Amino acid sequence: MDPDTHNNGHIPTTDKNGHVSWDADTEDHGHIPIIDFSPYSLLKEAVDQEELSPLATQLVQAFSTVGFVYLRNHGIPADLVSRTFESSNKFFELPEELKEKFSLPLERAMSHGWLHLERERVTTKRPPGIKECFDVRPQVATEKLPTFLQLWPSEDVPEFQQRSLLLYDKCRQLSLRILELMARGLNIQDMSSLLSMHSMMGTGPNGSLMRPLRYPPVPDQIKDNQIRCGEHTDYGSITLLFQDNVPGLEVQSCEGKYVPAPPIPNTVVVNIGDLMQRWTADKLVSTMHRVLLPKTEAGLKRHRRSIAFFVHPNEDTVIASLDGSNKYPSIKAGRYLDDRLTATYGGKS
Repeated sequence: MDPDTHNNGHIPTTDKNGHVSWDADTEDHGHIPIIDFSPYSLLKEAVDQEELSPLATQLVQAFSTVGFVYLRNHGIPADLVSRTFESSNKFFELPEELKEKFSLPLERAMSHGWLHLERERVTTKRPPGIKECFDVRPQVATEKLPTFLQLWPSEDVPEFQQRSLLLYDKCRQLSLRILELMARGLNIQDMSSLLSMHSMMGTGPNGSLMRPLRYPPVPDQIKDNQIRCGEHTDYGSITLLFQDNVPGLEVQSCEGKYVPAPPIPNTVVVNIGDLMQRWTADKLVSTMHRVLLPKTEAGLKRHRRSIAFFVHPNEDTVIASLDGSNKYPSIKAGRYLDDRLTATYGGKS
């Protein structure tokens, strides 16, 4: 997060008409709320509009304080998540020389393809993280690339592409519903405009991507101060995260202490990104988080897996304070993302 845009947010109060006020003081809940998303689940055929306002208020309250929530009953099939974990794990278990075929050049970092161990350094205070990942961006995967670049491991893991694209689309759909509820909770009059600014996820100039990750067993020799993923905030609008059953994720509380965000079956973790905090003039908060090393001998020998879905606005979207305060200078979403990628990878999207 930009140092000049980070704070702990505000907690909203709601009057009898359902309007949100942002004048209340910050409050530390000390935990990540678990919210029942069933009123707007992807499986919901007939949506009751009256049920959406309380849900929107819950989301905004959580995003304005903790910055994180767990959503249950979200409608993304658990079996699809499980099968995507399975196929991505098959890819990560391939020999290094095979995975290298899907590694994109540095200038295309955070585009589409494999990022090797210790490729990403999210903080200058620690060495690169002990993790590898495969970034999935469907629109990039249809580009004409040099013949030496391969996009999908179809020969070695034939099911990887189909499962990844199916989960990507489910995450896209859920993200739009979450963004709509956030707009409701923030009393944004033109909700359709906010959604249209994310309309090209997976189809056009838009930085959104899905990222299966694997944290391998911890080597006997590691660098000083190295962990699985260093302290950081996410860049964009919101992030969705599916975890396997191995703990490690920690989230910074309003008091500045890191608290565990353990895996909860059949939930998805959702958090605010830096751009959304800037967009909402600090009403919603992008929270620091990290993935620690296991504390037991058995834990050090185990893999940890997760699947993140990073949501970004369309690249030509002008990010200006939604409340009209002009708290931060306007900037195009694509330029903002490129600046952040340059800092992390030295490359662009």
